[in-house]
Amino acid sequence: MFVNFEDLDKNARVWIYQANRAFTNNEVEIINEKTADFVLGWQRHGEDLKASFCIKYNQFIVLAVDENFNNVSGCSIDASVNLIKNLENVFSVDLTNKLNVSFRDGDAINIVSMADFQKYVKEQKITTNTIVFNNLVTTKGDFENNWEVTADKSWHKRFLVS
Repeated sequence: MFVNFEDLDKNARVWIYQANRAFTNNEVEIINEKTADFVLGWQRHGEDLKASFCIKYNQFIVLAVDENFNNVSGCSIDASVNLIKNLENVFSVDLTNKLNVSFRDGDAINIVSMADFQKYVKEQKITTNTIVFNNLVTTKGDFENNWEVTADKSWHKRFLVS
């Protein structure tokens, strides 16, 4: 059951997939279609999931499920991962590399390896005030309030120079 992302409860569970490059506007249209079709039929053991998604900055796909309506199962999570893997294949993009780190440099969004992120911290190109994307958030409320934050307010702080 597809619902508007904004209408989901703040406790809805989210999964964030960051692309290693920005999608073109045409790719975003296709991703919107494929993901909407998936969410419309997303189920857990034959029962509908109250779910939604959004695409942020043409680079992040956020899936969400209101588990107050129905809990997700391993099979339903696997189905969503299959969707993401399909998108990776169709668009020759990496959406599942958890060792990539994203941060802002002005208006630009940079995706770098963990090693490069640590190097930039040592070079002080990334500081406590650098905006980072905390893709480890697990609820819609955290996504809205703690996803795009300064490095000192995220798990990224462990790499910051004291």
